[in-house]
Amino acid sequence: MKTKNIIFYFIGLLLFSSCDDMFEPADENNRQTEDMVEESKYAHGLLMSAYDRLPYQTTTVTDVATDDAVTNDKNSVYLSMATGTWAADNDPMSQWNSCKIGIQYVNLFLTIVDKVKWAPSAKSKQQMFVDRLKGEAYGLRAILYYYLLMAHSGYAEDGILYGIPLITEPQDGSSDFNQPRATFADCVKQIFADCDAAISLLPLDYRDLTNADENDPHFKKYKDIGGVISNYNAVFGYSHSRNLLSGRIAEAVKAQVALLAASPAYRDQSEVTSEDAAKLCAKVLERIGGVAGLDSKGNIWYKSQKFDPTNPEMKEIIWREDYHKNTSQEEDQYPPTVYGNGRVNPSQNLVDAFPMRNGFPITAASSGYDKQDPYANRDPRLAHYVLYNGAKLRGSDIVTGTYPNAKGEILDNLNNSSKATRTGYYLLKLLRGDDVSVAGSGSEIPQYHLYPRIRYTEIFLAYAEAANDAWGPKVDGAGVGFTAYDVIKAIRERAGLATNEVGMPLPEGDAYLEDCANSKDKMTNLIRNERRIELCFENKRFWDLRRWQMQLNETVKGVQIDKVDMDKDPTPDNLTYTYIDVEERKYADYQCYGPIPKSEVLQWSELRQNKGW
Repeated sequence: MKTKNIIFYFIGLLLFSSCDDMFEPADENNRQTEDMVEESKYAHGLLMSAYDRLPYQTTTVTDVATDDAVTNDKNSVYLSMATGTWAADNDPMSQWNSCKIGIQYVNLFLTIVDKVKWAPSAKSKQQMFVDRLKGEAYGLRAILYYYLLMAHSGYAEDGILYGIPLITEPQDGSSDFNQPRATFADCVKQIFADCDAAISLLPLDYRDLTNADENDPHFKKYKDIGGVISNYNAVFGYSHSRNLLSGRIAEAVKAQVALLAASPAYRDQSEVTSEDAAKLCAKVLERIGGVAGLDSKGNIWYKSQKFDPTNPEMKEIIWREDYHKNTSQEEDQYPPTVYGNGRVNPSQNLVDAFPMRNGFPITAASSGYDKQDPYANRDPRLAHYVLYNGAKLRGSDIVTGTYPNAKGEILDNLNNSSKATRTGYYLLKLLRGDDVSVAGSGSEIPQYHLYPRIRYTEIFLAYAEAANDAWGPKVDGAGVGFTAYDVIKAIRERAGLATNEVGMPLPEGDAYLEDCANSKDKMTNLIRNERRIELCFENKRFWDLRRWQMQLNETVKGVQIDKVDMDKDPTPDNLTYTYIDVEERKYADYQCYGPIPKSEVLQWSELRQNKGW
């Protein structure tokens, strides 16, 4: 057995066994697994430790390793990785240790959950606790394996697409740790089985029932063994279970896994088709009425001006982190003029991906794109997500060009300092931007932030991708009443494309979308571009490029904006735009798939490495 894993595992048990806010202290702090049967809080700590291992990120992290952005943080491991240091023994994307430890917690928990005295005085309530906690455990294991697949699956030298070793029982000192990797297909089957188990045990959503809900399908099975509404609400009620894994979340995770498996990088040996993925996505979307359920403000959920911390649910969000107040994102991302560090700098590559307001890409002859006024009449999402030259932020003029702003300041100028942009752009997406102040301003007023783990827009885009690939743009192969075309049309209409400034449809409509709807290949490119825009800075791009087997090596570009006549105020007529190379990417072709950690391969003879690593 690997010594450091044993130590880590037992240290973990000791740590959470001694947490005063969760468990009762034991004599001499000498706790055994058997104690969990009698002490439910102690047992529950295992599951909570698995939750703590969930790999969701709440800030923009991996996008700076793609063509969408760079960082001005010279110590960033992602900058280093993207410029040539990525290796099997230097892998910032690795999920190996953390997710495997989380799986160990889950596996151990599943061996005791049926025995623990959750509510020994009430048989029906005891069963409710067992079902909920067991369902959560299966769902958590599915997620942890999903992230392991994304980070570490790949083709070995024998031509087989492998995932990771499948471990569904807790390991101890007598276990054989020299386990081979399961095939990718078998890993997907296990994840699907775990998702199905979670779905069968958990309610679709956690909510508080009233006496009028006695025929609720999920409650009814407990009613038949003596269950009452008050006990049900104590176990499955919203106030007790908010943000825990639910049946709806498990369905969404299964859809995400299916899309991964049906993608070009994996589909040859995954045994999952685009048709399978589309149907699983459709099931999630049918529950909200299909396209009609698309949140009209889902693309700017983070700007909520009427956030209610007592009931912070939003139509856009399937699952989220807990909300909290802080200013850290603003401090990290705002430009220096408003006391920020400007860490994530959107690329010209990404800016060019935003179409014109009429829906045409800027490269199209009929787009109306003006090279001398490049931000005019653009997709409204651009102004929401990217801070560009000449825009205002919190009452300040932001100048990223090479000339001073109206106050004679050059704080935000291209490459002006360690806090300035390297591309000519600053990040706006995910930032509140209303009355949040930042460090150094003298009036810090933090606001609530929401951090989604899964959004409905992601599932809509996943459905569009899979449905188009399976049946084409306008075929409803899932029989749900909407197509890939319908989804993309709704997303673009929500964004304000093919409308004038007051939101009225243009006479010609979305002509570019209509042209793409005549070709599966054109629609594929459009869907991928819409996904790039809608999910930018949410740590999706790196994984999308790899599963699509698209180029990772695109040089990141920026813009240098000069003023021709320094004595005149800047106007489109006296500004020049020079597009510059900012950062070369140095990825090898084999890095479409991530590595198995080098230390693991050296230690375990049965563990095959992916090709190239």
